Amino acid sequence: TVSLRSMTMGREVVEDYTHTGLTLRQHPVSFLRPDLSRLHILTCANAVASRDRRWVEVAGLVLVRQRPGSAKGVMFMTIEDETAHANLIVWSSLFERQRRLILSASMIACRGKLQRESGVIHVVAEELIDLSPLLRSVGDRDGDFPLQAGRGDEARRPVTPDPRAEQGVGGRTGRDIHVHGRRPAYGIRVPTRDFR
Repeated sequence: TVSLRSMTMGREVVEDYTHTGLTLRQHPVSFLRPDLSRLHILTCANAVASRDRRWVEVAGLVLVRQRPGSAKGVMFMTIEDETAHANLIVWSSLFERQRRLILSASMIACRGKLQRESGVIHVVAEELIDLSPLLRSVGDRDGDFPLQAGRGDEARRPVTPDPRAEQGVGGRTGRDIHVHGRRPAYGIRVPTRDFR
């Protein structure tokens, strides 16, 4: 019998993303909120509720990158945190300076000016920071989750014990085992939609 250390809540979220590309647990950015708050980074919901032309700093997972041919080199990005989405406008000059970061980062922080126009809210990016290394730390973090973790196909009032539990079916994989104190080198990969 091998007894394994139970996973942190953050590791469970990472495993959900690794296997299914989404999670029903806490949003990954919620584990990072204390660090982001110390850096004075607003939630997306607070940022989009701010007044027009206010300087804001937001951060989130990159969901969509669009660079239409008719936009004269302007990149439009959508990021998401645990509260809402935020739309970013990246002018071509900033895109050329930070091309690699923009095209590869899985989590970005943006400092820019909020723009409200015809009911559409954007943050016009002035500076972008790659927060992918911070996102990779989610697996080491713990947090509160209001629901108990367990098998998704388990009955609420099982009549008989689940025979799969005795056979180890549906249990942890070898990737969960820490060999010589080293952790797996994978993290959250959000499938982004890139249009160029």
